[in-house]
Amino acid sequence: MDEARQVLQKQASLQPASRAVYQLMDNLLHKMPVFNPGSTQTLTEFDVKWRHWHEECDRCLQDNSFASNRHLETICKVLVGDEDTLLEHKELLGTWYHLLISRLLFSHPTVKPAELHYYAQSSMDMFLESHSAPEPLDSILLAAFEFDLHQVIKDCSIALNNWWFVAHLTDLLDHCKLLQSHNLHFGSNLREFLVLEYASGLFSHHSLWQLAVDYFDHCPEFGRVYLELQIERVPLETERKALKVLRICEQRQMNEQVRSICKIMAKRALTNNRLGSALSWSIRAKDAAFATLISERFLQDYCTRGSFSDLDLIDNLGPAMLLSDRLTFLGKYREFHRLYGEKLFIEAAKLLLSLMTAKIAPRSFWMTLLIDALPLLEQKEVIFSVDQTYELMFCLEELTSDKSKLEPEHLAQDDDVESTKLELLRLALARNLAMAIVKEGTFET
Repeated sequence: MDEARQVLQKQASLQPASRAVYQLMDNLLHKMPVFNPGSTQTLTEFDVKWRHWHEECDRCLQDNSFASNRHLETICKVLVGDEDTLLEHKELLGTWYHLLISRLLFSHPTVKPAELHYYAQSSMDMFLESHSAPEPLDSILLAAFEFDLHQVIKDCSIALNNWWFVAHLTDLLDHCKLLQSHNLHFGSNLREFLVLEYASGLFSHHSLWQLAVDYFDHCPEFGRVYLELQIERVPLETERKALKVLRICEQRQMNEQVRSICKIMAKRALTNNRLGSALSWSIRAKDAAFATLISERFLQDYCTRGSFSDLDLIDNLGPAMLLSDRLTFLGKYREFHRLYGEKLFIEAAKLLLSLMTAKIAPRSFWMTLLIDALPLLEQKEVIFSVDQTYELMFCLEELTSDKSKLEPEHLAQDDDVESTKLELLRLALARNLAMAIVKEGTFET
C-alpha cells in the first residue's frame, strides 16, 4: 500500500490541478485498516473499523468524488470490491487465486476458514470462462481451500513430476499432527510411503544418493529394508566412493552389505594385480578364503622376485593375521625377514623353525624356509642348537620322503637344482650339528 501511495503522490505533483482528488485517494489508502494478529485489537474491532472505512469509500463513489479522474475512480471501485471492475482488469491479475485474494481483501477481510472453498470456487468460475478447463494446480488449490489434505496429496502425486513436494508436505503435516493416520495395505503409513518413494528416486542420482540415506533413516518401519536394497545398487566406480558407501553401512551395522562391498572391491583389486589393496579389503570383509588366496599370491610373488610388496600393510597386520592360517604364515614369515634384517639371528631362527614344526607353513613352502635357514646355518656363531638342528633335519627328511613318493616324471623336473639344494642343506646341517654339539658340550664341562 505504501508503494501505491508513493506512485499517487508522484502523479499529483505532475497534475497540480487534480491535487485535491489525489489527496482524497491518498487519505483513503492511508486509512485502510489492516489486521495484525500480534496486536491487542480483536477481530470484531477490526471488522467495525473496516466497515466504516468501506462505507467511506462507497460514499466517495456515490458522491462522484473521482468523476474527474477515471483512473482514480477505478481504484476506488477496486477498494470497495466491485467484482465487475476486478474482472475487467483480470489480465493484470493473471490467475483466479489472485482474483480470490483481491475479493477477500476488499470485500470479505474477516472470512471464516470454512467459507474459503466457496469463495475459491466462485473466483475460479468467474475468472475461467466456460471454455477454459481448470489446470491440475487449480484442483490442488481447491482441495487445499477445502482442507481436504488427502486429496491435496493425491492430486499433487498425480500432477507433479517427482515426489519432493508431496513427501515434504506430508512430513510437515505429520509432524504438526494434522495428518490422520492413513495405513496402507503393506503396513506403512502414508507419510513413510511417500518419503520412501522420494528417497528411492534420489538413489538413482549420481550425486544426491547420499541424501537419500538420511530420508531412509527417518522411516522407522521400512527405511532400513529399503536402504539395504538400494545401497547394493550403488555403482562403486572408485575406491573413494566405495569407502563412502562402506562408512554408511558400518555406521548402521549393516554387516552383510559391508562384507559384500569389501568382497567386490577385493576381487577388483586382485584383478588389477593390486595385492595390498585386495588383502586390505578381504581383511575388512573378514573373508578367510579370499585372504588365503591373496596370501598365496604374495608368497608366489616373493618366490618369483625375492621380495615382498606392500611391506607396510604386511608389517601392520596385527590381530588381522589370525583371519586365516595362510595369512598368519605370511605375517610371521615377513616377521622372520625383519628379524633377520635387524641381525636378530637367534629370534629369527626360532621363528623360522616354529613355522615348520607348528605346521603353520604350507608344506609346499618348506624348501623355501630351509633355504632361508642356510645363511643362519653358515654363520660363524652357532645359531641353531642341537635340538633345533635335529628338528630341521627331520623336516628336510620328511620333505624329501614326500617327494620320493611322486611319479618319476615329476622327480625328473629340475632334478639337478633340487639335488644341489639338498646337498647344500645336508652339508650345512651336519656342520652346524657338529658345532652345536661341541658348543653345548663345552658349556656342560
